[in-house]
Amino acid sequence: MCVPGCQEMVQAALTRRGFFRGAAVAGFAATAVMPAEAAPASRQFKSVVDLTHTMSPDFPTYFGVPGIELQKQFDIKKDGFNLNWWRLIEHAGTHLDAPIHFSESGVTVEKISAGELVVPLAVVDVRRQAEKNPDYLMGVADIQAWEKKFRRLPDNCCVAMLSGWAQHVGDPAKYTGKDAGGSFHFPGFAPELAAWLLKERKVLGLAADTLSLDNGQSKDFKTHYIWLPSGRWGLENVANLDKVPSSGATLVVGVAKVKGATGGPARLTALV
Repeated sequence: MCVPGCQEMVQAALTRRGFFRGAAVAGFAATAVMPAEAAPASRQFKSVVDLTHTMSPDFPTYFGVPGIELQKQFDIKKDGFNLNWWRLIEHAGTHLDAPIHFSESGVTVEKISAGELVVPLAVVDVRRQAEKNPDYLMGVADIQAWEKKFRRLPDNCCVAMLSGWAQHVGDPAKYTGKDAGGSFHFPGFAPELAAWLLKERKVLGLAADTLSLDNGQSKDFKTHYIWLPSGRWGLENVANLDKVPSSGATLVVGVAKVKGATGGPARLTALV
C-alpha cells in the first residue's frame, strides 16, 4: 500500500507532460518513441498487482539449475546484523531481457531509461489456445482480435501473453514441459508477430508468463533475435496476468541498475 500522498505523487509523475519524451535514449528504435509534442493520457489507479514470482533455488529454470543461491555471511546474533551473499543467473525467475542479451551491440540494463520501464500494459489472453496446444505461438491474429475489443495497441506499451502457464510454476515438469527427448513445451510469441509489431505498432516490450519469449520447442530463438536487437526489452516468467485487466493498466518494471548486465531479476507491478 502507498503511504499517504504516494498515489498522488505517482499520478503526477505519470501524467506529467513529456514523461515518455526521450524514449529514444539508450538506443531504442525511433519507431518505439512517442512524438515529442504528444502528452500521455491521464492514468489513475486504485490497486497495485504484483506480477512477480517469488525467487528461490526451487524456481524452474531454462538450464535446470538453481537460478539463485543464498549464502549467509553475517548473522544478527553473532555479528549484529543479517546479510547474505547471492549467486544468481541473470535470466532466472521473473526477469528482464535487455537488448544486449541477443545482440552484439545492444544496450545493457543500466542504459534503459526509467521512462521506458513505466508503460501501458496490454494483456492478450490465449489460455484457451494454449490449453489445446502447449506449443502455441501467439500471432498477429491474436493481437487483431484484442484490438477489435480494446482499440489499437497504445503507443510505447508492453504486450503481455497470458497463456495460463504461471499456474504450473510449482510443478517444474509441467512448467517446462520437458519431454523424454529433452525438448521443452510451453507457449511463446511467434517470430512473425514480433516482426509485425516492429513494423506496424509502437511497442516497447514483450512479456511472457512462461520461461521464454520463444515457445519451448524453439531451437533458433527467432523471436529473441528479432525483438531484442531492435532495442526493445522482454520480460519472462511473469505472474498474475490473470489478475489485471486486458487493457488500461500501467506496468512498472523494477530492475537492478547493474552496469553491463544482459538482464536481471525484476519486481513487476501493475497499477490498475
